[in-house]
Amino acid sequence: MLSSDELQLLTAISETGSLSRAAARLGKAPSTVSHAARQLEERFDALLFDRRRYRLQLTPAGQLLAQEAARLLSDFARLNERVRQVASGWEHRLWVVSDELLEFELFAPVLADFDALRSGVSLRFTQEALGGTWEALHDGRADLVIGATNEPPPIPHLQWFELGVVDWVFAVAPRHPLAARREPLQREQVAAHRSVVVADSSRVRDPRSYGVLSGQPVLAVPGMRAKILAQASGLGVGWLPRGRVQSLLQRGLLIEKAMADPREPNTLYVGWRGQPGGRALNWWLEQLRQPRLARQLLLGVDSPPCAGGAIAQ
Repeated sequence: MLSSDELQLLTAISETGSLSRAAARLGKAPSTVSHAARQLEERFDALLFDRRRYRLQLTPAGQLLAQEAARLLSDFARLNERVRQVASGWEHRLWVVSDELLEFELFAPVLADFDALRSGVSLRFTQEALGGTWEALHDGRADLVIGATNEPPPIPHLQWFELGVVDWVFAVAPRHPLAARREPLQREQVAAHRSVVVADSSRVRDPRSYGVLSGQPVLAVPGMRAKILAQASGLGVGWLPRGRVQSLLQRGLLIEKAMADPREPNTLYVGWRGQPGGRALNWWLEQLRQPRLARQLLLGVDSPPCAGGAIAQ
């Protein structure tokens, strides 16, 4: 490992091409710089400086040493910073997984506030669907989950609180055959038409689906935004978060239909493992307990219409 002084010596000689100019840059006598250069070559038992030309240059071995030493010093500086960061109570990294029911853009202001803390914590933000959200916490692919649906499953050292409740509306496109049917719709009427569902992202456990009747054809899509698009395009029917489709209902791009068997609201949860200890995790939990942020996340981003009555993705 090179010292910072030795790295500065290599860099100065490489950039100036002269021992005297390198010495001037470093504020040292030329004899001192020359002696240090020879000591460095003896230490590595390699010719590091090409003295045959008018302009002093690093040999290929010297160039490699300078490049790798600079990289190691940079890594060491980052390591020192991370050690100080962890010693002050901040985690090295925080992995946040939200259910895809909560749009990522809603977290942008929270992420900006977190960045303003200048904590140095690396954030990894990913999304899962349905059972995949809890599974990410169980399997160690998340330090914090936001918006997980259904009651928390058995997870060692699980801690949680309720984020809030999502209300659902059964909606179809205006040109869909169910749009003109008398309400409330019966199960057998709905079962004859394809249901659009969000695909469960569980990797190990049995995937779940909501609102699918026995024998009903299914179109599984990757997320709620795609589900809204599919239903507004007349590709199927199903339950949608009211907050996400309110303007579409008002504009007539989706039609709400009363059901003989209404769907109960879903409670969404925030979960983590063990007692919160790191400052980053504690900060996020504090933000998520604020009613205003919870309401924003639960209401969602109202999906805008685009030409032809479809939904902009």
